[in-house]
Amino acid sequence: MSSSPQTAARERRESPGPLARLKRVPFGAQVIAGLVLGVVLGLVARTFGGLDETGAPVNWLVTTLDTVGSTFVTLLVALVPPLVLLAVITSIANLRQVAGAARLAGQTLLWFAITAAVSVAIGLAIGLVTDPGTRSGVSPDAAQDPSRTGSWLDFLQGIVPTNWLGLGARTSVDGGAATTSLSFNVLQLIVIAIAVGVAALKTGDRAEPFLAFARSALAVVQTVLWWVIRLAPLGTVGLLGTAVATYGWDALSPLGVFVVDVYVGLALVLFVLYPVLLKAHGLGVRRFFAGAWPAISLAFVSRSSVGTMPVTERVTERNLGVPRAYTSFAVPLGATTKMDGCAAIYPAIAAIFVAGFFGVDLGWTDYLLIAFVSVVGSAATAGLTGATVMLTLTLSTLGLPLAGVGLLLAIDPILDMGRTAVNVAGQALVPTIVAKREGILDRDRYDGRTLPSFLTEGEERAAEQRAEAGQDDALVGASPRP
Repeated sequence: MSSSPQTAARERRESPGPLARLKRVPFGAQVIAGLVLGVVLGLVARTFGGLDETGAPVNWLVTTLDTVGSTFVTLLVALVPPLVLLAVITSIANLRQVAGAARLAGQTLLWFAITAAVSVAIGLAIGLVTDPGTRSGVSPDAAQDPSRTGSWLDFLQGIVPTNWLGLGARTSVDGGAATTSLSFNVLQLIVIAIAVGVAALKTGDRAEPFLAFARSALAVVQTVLWWVIRLAPLGTVGLLGTAVATYGWDALSPLGVFVVDVYVGLALVLFVLYPVLLKAHGLGVRRFFAGAWPAISLAFVSRSSVGTMPVTERVTERNLGVPRAYTSFAVPLGATTKMDGCAAIYPAIAAIFVAGFFGVDLGWTDYLLIAFVSVVGSAATAGLTGATVMLTLTLSTLGLPLAGVGLLLAIDPILDMGRTAVNVAGQALVPTIVAKREGILDRDRYDGRTLPSFLTEGEERAAEQRAEAGQDDALVGASPRP
């Protein structure tokens, strides 16, 4: 007697194939597996030999890991311009439905400043206690001026769009061959998107077709984004494997105290300051880190807040319960101006290091200047990228030698992993706190009482339908209903 179609379907669900079993593995577990495999492959690559002129290993495994990792980051970065432009335009329109939109923006900037101020205080305290500049073994010959510097005019120059896509071009000459590369300015994109969004609202009914197109295009971009995000575990293998193989730990010993200082400061911000703020607002600490983990882990290995921004925005909305209309405004803004790692902890400790190394005594007014630059200066350098730019702004404001930046360049990639992870955690934290204070946070989603939807909307609806039909809903990034 043949089995019924219902019985056959039930048997297929009870005996899933290898691909189905892989999809049941939580997304966070997949990323952790990628981290472990990346470290292992990076260590293996270091044993294969082959060095370039800088002493970095060069072999087929390093090349493969670098290609995989850089391709993944390139795909993410390619999605940032349309995502920012469309998300902010639609969020401006959607903010009509959110009470107190202006207050939300003000609260966001206020909490950006509060967390930055506390973070820089932690950095200053650590630097004063350990005095890393007088306890380093780095040679003075390593001192050199950086290729790029930050200034207080950067904000004014960077906020004015030069074109409708915020694109910029840079030409470099190497061996007589000229190479031109394109980049985009996220801050300019935000300015353009805000202007277009406000203009659409002022236009009224005639702008509805345009807003409908923007919402539709945003949905398409988010679908493509989901395809790229699914590659995150593979990208993690390539990124971390390349970092371990290329940098290793040899460069750390001359600057051991400084490295420890920076990572201790980052750990205090990430695992003490942020949990205290979450607890003070009645939010679960474990739930926050579980929800934000995909973005934090990707930030650690990719070393790019902007590249991680699509993932940060997605987890902040779908795992932490922050409304989309607010998330699509706050996260892109945070990706350019909210940098507790790069713009608070690191420049505070680095400035004290440079002062100690060159024998310059700092007074209490200098420490106040460091705090001021850390809280306000990230906006001044928002049109640029990299902690080095922020550090040069701090040093120039204090009158310290910019050549001190060269002392720290050898270990910057190793420090940048931790800095970027803290940056992104803060970029998810502040919108969550503000949403909770304003009463718009979805607590069911934050507390895990609904499907943590690191899924597209269509996949989420399908998962809910399967759950209602009594089928298993343990999909990628989803947990069974409590």
